[in-house]
Amino acid sequence: MGVPDFQSFFKPLLDIAADGKEHSLKEARERIAAVMDLSQEDLEDLIPSGTQSRFANRVTWAKSYFVQAKVLDATKRGHFVITERGRDLLKQGHDRIDVSVLSQYPEFVEFHGANRRGRSSSTGSKEVSTIQETPEEVFQQAYESMRGELASELLSKVKDNSPAFFERLVVDLMVAMGYGGSRADAGKSVGRSGDEGIDGIIKEDRLGLDVIYLQAKRWEGTVGRPEIQKFVGALSGKRAKKGVFITTGTFSGEALAYAEKIESRLVLIDGRKLVEHMIDFNIGTSTAHTYDLKRIDTDYFNEE
Repeated sequence: MGVPDFQSFFKPLLDIAADGKEHSLKEARERIAAVMDLSQEDLEDLIPSGTQSRFANRVTWAKSYFVQAKVLDATKRGHFVITERGRDLLKQGHDRIDVSVLSQYPEFVEFHGANRRGRSSSTGSKEVSTIQETPEEVFQQAYESMRGELASELLSKVKDNSPAFFERLVVDLMVAMGYGGSRADAGKSVGRSGDEGIDGIIKEDRLGLDVIYLQAKRWEGTVGRPEIQKFVGALSGKRAKKGVFITTGTFSGEALAYAEKIESRLVLIDGRKLVEHMIDFNIGTSTAHTYDLKRIDTDYFNEE
């Protein structure tokens, strides 16, 4: 059935706290998962960053929203208890509790106001009550979207430049990733220009204990199995066990399947993976803004 929207966790969480006892988030997750009849696949679905399950993230944020609305009190890390305001909220008899319901509390309005800035002036309680994701999910989705746009633009830039530029780019990337020793060493090993591509041998580490055979083609279309077979033949001729094939295009399904079956260790990097690596290792990109997402350091406040 999939993990329900973020605000669907509000009412079940408050129902758990209704007995007035202290509860842990671990217990809350287990009980809510049972009430919602979520599958193991649902529980293992990750948020965009891959650092936490979507289910656990939404339970945690539901508790955070309730604490800001003073419906729950955070007794200690990962634990909570209902407040008098929370009991009053239960008495209101809501079938569903969402952001619009919590907006009756001024403390919550002050907290949540920042999340609503930037929306259109016509945003009303009905639209706010349909919010699906937690603030963390929204932030990460925005990051992934901007990164995707950057990757597409970067790939177009790479394709628009000359074969000589592509040759330098590959060398810069391999060195940034820790291969080839110095930039000068890598430049000497890689650089025999071919049909709008480069071929060469690059050191796997600074000491040159092993080498990697490299082929890169600035192609617009799809690299098929025959091209990979030729490359594997070149690896065999060099008695090389490791190879990297880089293209600005894509690889066919047959090419990918063939690469997985051969004895030599062969890595295929298509245009999309190429620019992803360029972003990760700051090749042709620079940081425009940095945002630090911080959490409470509970050890700092421990007086024991």
